[in-house]
Amino acid sequence: MRKYILPSLKLTVVFIVLCSVLYPLLIAAVGWLAPGGGRGEAMVINGKVVGYANIGQRFSDDRYFWSRPSAAGYNAAGSTGSNKGPSNPDYLKDVEAHIDSFLVHNPGVKREEIPAELVTYSGSGLDPDLSPAGAKIQVKRVAAVRHLSEDKLNELVDRYTQQPLLGIFGPAKVNVLKLNIALDTGGAN
Repeated sequence: MRKYILPSLKLTVVFIVLCSVLYPLLIAAVGWLAPGGGRGEAMVINGKVVGYANIGQRFSDDRYFWSRPSAAGYNAAGSTGSNKGPSNPDYLKDVEAHIDSFLVHNPGVKREEIPAELVTYSGSGLDPDLSPAGAKIQVKRVAAVRHLSEDKLNELVDRYTQQPLLGIFGPAKVNVLKLNIALDTGGAN
């Protein structure tokens, strides 16, 4: 019996140290090296934090590029997807409502042109990014409301498009908060 208990206790202590001390310290160190030191990338205007670059926010005013819909109501404390499948009647009603709202605010856009990300929930409910197509389909609306040239707004979207890591990992994406901050601070002029 001693033959099995002593090695088991040693292995337990090793794994407690490894999993409860070393691994958390490693993850904390990676966080400290990340932008914002693991506290998130705060977006500051005039000394005031207006949001975090990695947490999606609601933008519903026509002056702004809209974010992806959130099943969590953009509540970072309760991030969640909708957990409803694509054939769920309630989910389909939500998608239809998002499509109808988008079409009302973006005249001239056809239903089939709307990128799926603009009418469906993300897995976390807090997705801060859109594809370049998701941002560019909104250019006409934002340009009309802000009295800006569509070409300038397309250039702004291109400027804020982040390419895939090393050119191969992940899709190209546009951070909606950063794009809207650039609009408000004169980045489109």
